This record gives sequence, C-alpha cells and structure tokens, in this order.
Amino acid sequence: MFVFTSASPYRVIALLSAIAVGMFTDPVSVKAEEIAASSSGVVGERVEAERKDAFNPYVITAHKHNYFLPLSYTSNVNENAYELQDAPDDLNFKPYEVNFQISLKSQINQGDLLFEGDALYFGITLESWWQLYNAPLSSPFRETNYQPELFYITPLLWGPFGGKTALTLGLEHQSNGQLADLSRSWNRVYAELIYGRGSFVASLRPWYRIPEKSKSDPQDAEGDDNPDILDFMGYAQLSLGWKNSTLEVSTAIRGNPTTRKGALDTTVTFPLSGKFRGMVQYFNGYGDSLIDYNRFQHRLGLGVALTNLF
Repeated sequence: MFVFTSASPYRVIALLSAIAVGMFTDPVSVKAEEIAASSSGVVGERVEAERKDAFNPYVITAHKHNYFLPLSYTSNVNENAYELQDAPDDLNFKPYEVNFQISLKSQINQGDLLFEGDALYFGITLESWWQLYNAPLSSPFRETNYQPELFYITPLLWGPFGGKTALTLGLEHQSNGQLADLSRSWNRVYAELIYGRGSFVASLRPWYRIPEKSKSDPQDAEGDDNPDILDFMGYAQLSLGWKNSTLEVSTAIRGNPTTRKGALDTTVTFPLSGKFRGMVQYFNGYGDSLIDYNRFQHRLGLGVALTNLF
C-alpha cells in the first residue's frame, strides 16, 4: 500500500476515480500494467521495483515508512490516562524518548484479479514510543500502536497533466493493545486516489469509521473505547511528496472541518550512509498516537530512515 502517514506519500482515495477512467480515457488504447509499471515517475518506480520481488521468499516488502528516531521530543505527553491503572504516584514520563515504526506488506494474488496489474495486499504496521531514557520508570514502552489492514490497489487509465494514477480500497484496524481505560481502537474502510508525475506524488484518502456499540460501563471490555475519535482524527487525509537527487519531503494533513481539529505531519530525509538516510520529522496536532488522540501535541524527531519515503 502506498500511504503517507507518519509516513510515506503514496496512498490516495477517490470513489469517483473509476468513473473518471471511463469518461476521459479509451480503456483499449492504454494498458493498465504499462501505467502501473511506468518508470516515468516515483510512483511507477516503486511499483516496478516491488513487483519484481513480490513473491521472493527472501525479501520482505516495506509498506509505510520504516524509521528509527533515537531522539524524539513530544510536548504534552499523556499521563492522566494511567491514573486509574495502579500507576506509581510519582509517574513522570519524559518528553524525550525513542520513536520507531516498522511497516511490512505482502501481496496475496499472483495473477490479475479484476484488472490488469491490480493486486490484493495484507499489511501490518507497528509504531512505538519508548521511554528509553527514563531509568526511574524502568524505561517502559509508553505506547505501541498496531495496524493490520487488507487493501486492494489497481492502476487507473486516467492520467491528467501527464501523470499516472492508481486507486486503493482498504479495510484497517488500529489499536494500542491495552486493557480497560487504556484501550484505544477503531476500524475503518477507506478509498485512496494516488497521483504521481515525475518527482511529485499526491494522494487523497477519505475514510469511514465502522460504528461500534456504546459501553454500558467504562470498565466494560466490549464497546467503543473512544467514541469521539473522529472529532480529532478527522475524515480524510491529503498527502504531498517530492524528491530530487538528495532530498525527500512529505507532508500529510488531516482533519475534521466541523471541530477544526486535525494534524500536520512533515518528514524530510537526506543521504546519510549507504542505503540509510537521515530523517527529521515534525508533528503538530492531534492523534500522534492513539493514547494521545485527543491531546494537542508538538513532536520533533531526529534519526534514521530505513526505507525511502516513496
């Protein structure tokens, strides 16, 4: 899956994209596979490289961005959520910690499914916030978010302004794997329209949250852990990315126009050593992690990018 998020600038949704294909393009005149595998832009280059190793048992394919930030400073770290969990009276999280993300995917189909060049994937993303420098608390993992998903991607024949497009449809679950008052989770379906031209990538990704029943009691294991999450996480994300021979830059913006809450996530990478790249990441807004989904935060991280942004 191509996605911007803490992230990687590829995934995009548009339910009208299929209509656009029929309106603006003769489907007989252009092969979808040629569009998807075209090396004329950064999207095509990644698709082509991934396709070569899709079924190599010795190769694991990156999904979203993989990185390790040994220094990550976060403002307004959430300690209130732990007050009812037998936390020590002197609980004191440090604002500086380690932040890292591991994201992998695997293609399920070997041949075309519905259209030439399409694919069905299973992906998994794990992101952690680790209080490594907090010896008095025994250096705990403050928060870990797990995000498995199933998604379908197909190249489109519609290519405005000389670019290439693709459509992604997916189902994803995201949770922090905690119990009782610390539990945070939600399920959503999304569509994503991806556009790439040369060194530029853009994506639009709206989503719909699958409703959950309300809790009858806050301690109830069943029911919605965070009924107001859309107020802070919003309904859609716009991602933009650009690269040259040295820099890679991506920015993701999401929000809820009614509550006027959302987030800005910007990442810059640069050559460091071998295949590794230096990385600077800045986050501003709500939902950097699930435990902090309703808290406004700034986060600045410095470290190493293990894969390209896109």
